[in-house]
Amino acid sequence: MMTGKPMDVVSFAQISRILELTDSLGLNREWVEIPLSPERPGRVGRLPNGKLEIIVDADRPFEEWLESLPVQIQSAQGMSA
Repeated sequence: MMTGKPMDVVSFAQISRILELTDSLGLNREWVEIPLSPERPGRVGRLPNGKLEIIVDADRPFEEWLESLPVQIQSAQGMSA
């Protein structure tokens, strides 16, 4: 694993892991968008079209960030409820 180096692009394997997690939460993949460019900081929010946008954090280790994702998704869903 590369640690300490900021992420430049979200890999297909990482997108697959994110989608597995959203599947386990009962989210339809049609309503999830994952940009290929990570940002500082990453975030989860609703787009104007209602889709859930998941932006990977460029600076946090991916596994650590992924563990925090369910809470971030719940928060984003709560904002639109």
